[in-house]
Amino acid sequence: MEVTADNAHWFADSFTRITDNVGQALLGKEEVIRLALTCMFAEGHLLLEDAPGTGKTALARAIAATVHGTHSRIQFTPDLLPSDITGVTIYDQRTGSWDFHKGPIFASIVLADEINRASPKTHAALLEVMEEAQVTVDGVRRETGRPFMVIATQNPVEQAGTYRLPEAQLDRFLMKEVPTYPRPSEEADVLDRISNGSFDQPVTGRPISTDDVEWLQRAAERVYVDPVIKQYIVALINTSRGGGPRPVPGLDRQVRVGASPRGGIALMKVAQAVALQANRTYVTPDDVGLLRHAVLRHRLVLTYDALADDIAPEAIIDAIFAAVPTP
Repeated sequence: MEVTADNAHWFADSFTRITDNVGQALLGKEEVIRLALTCMFAEGHLLLEDAPGTGKTALARAIAATVHGTHSRIQFTPDLLPSDITGVTIYDQRTGSWDFHKGPIFASIVLADEINRASPKTHAALLEVMEEAQVTVDGVRRETGRPFMVIATQNPVEQAGTYRLPEAQLDRFLMKEVPTYPRPSEEADVLDRISNGSFDQPVTGRPISTDDVEWLQRAAERVYVDPVIKQYIVALINTSRGGGPRPVPGLDRQVRVGASPRGGIALMKVAQAVALQANRTYVTPDDVGLLRHAVLRHRLVLTYDALADDIAPEAIIDAIFAAVPTP
C-alpha cells in the first residue's frame, strides 16, 4: 500500500515539531538535527565524528529524550567487553536456573559514546544487533524491540587512544555526519545559557512515542520509488566501484573499494524519508542526492594516494553524481 497525501502531511508536520523540540537543547544545529531524525525514520544508525566538545553527545541525548521510549548510554573504553554491551547469563543458586541479564543495548535509542576507543573485539558485538535488531547469547536470540537506533560518536582516529572502526561496522551505519564548530554568536548563546543555569535543562514539549516512530518509519517505507530512480541509484553505486554508464576519470587511483549494495539501499531509504519531509509521496532525483555525503562518505575506502593527497571523500562523491546522468 502506497503512502497517501494525508500521511505525508502528518509526517512533515511531525518531523518539524520533533526538530523544534530537539533544537531546544542544541543551538545552531538544525541541519544536523534534521539529518539525525531522517536517519531514525529511515530505520538506520548514525555515526557522528568530530573533536570532543562539539555537541555530539548532547545531540544523541536530546533525541533520546524526545522519543518517549527507553534509552541507554554506553561509554566505550579499551577494557569494555562484548558482554558489557549485549548482556550475560548468570546462574542463580536460589532457583537453580540460568538467568539472562540484558545489557544496555536493549533500548530504543542507544548512545554509543566514543565508540572507537574500544577494541575491535568489542566492536564485533554490535555487528549482529545493528543489522538485525537482535542479540544471540548462548545460542538464544533475543530481540531488542523496535524502534531501535544506535547513535554513535567517535573522535578522529588521529587522536590518542582510538581504533579505526572495521569497514563491516562502518557500512552498518546508515549515515555519518561530521558536525562543525558553532558560529561565534551561537557559542556566545551557549555561554549565556551556562551563566544563567539553563544549559542542562532537559528537552521539553510533547515527546513522540515509540508507536509514532514506528508508524512514521512504516510510512517512509511506502513512499513510491519509480524504477527509473532505482536504476539511477544502481548506476551511482556501480560508478563508485569504477563501472557505471560514464566512469569517473582517475577514480581507480582514489577509491580502493566502492560502495556496497547496502549503500544503494541506504540512498533509497534516506530519499524516501526526505520526500516525506517535503510533503511528497514519491521520490525525486534531488531527494537521492540531498544527503549523499552523509550516506556515502564512510562507505568509500580511499587509496593511500588519495589519503596522502588529502582528497576529501565528499569531492569524490560529487564527481560520481556529476558523472551519472540525472533522470
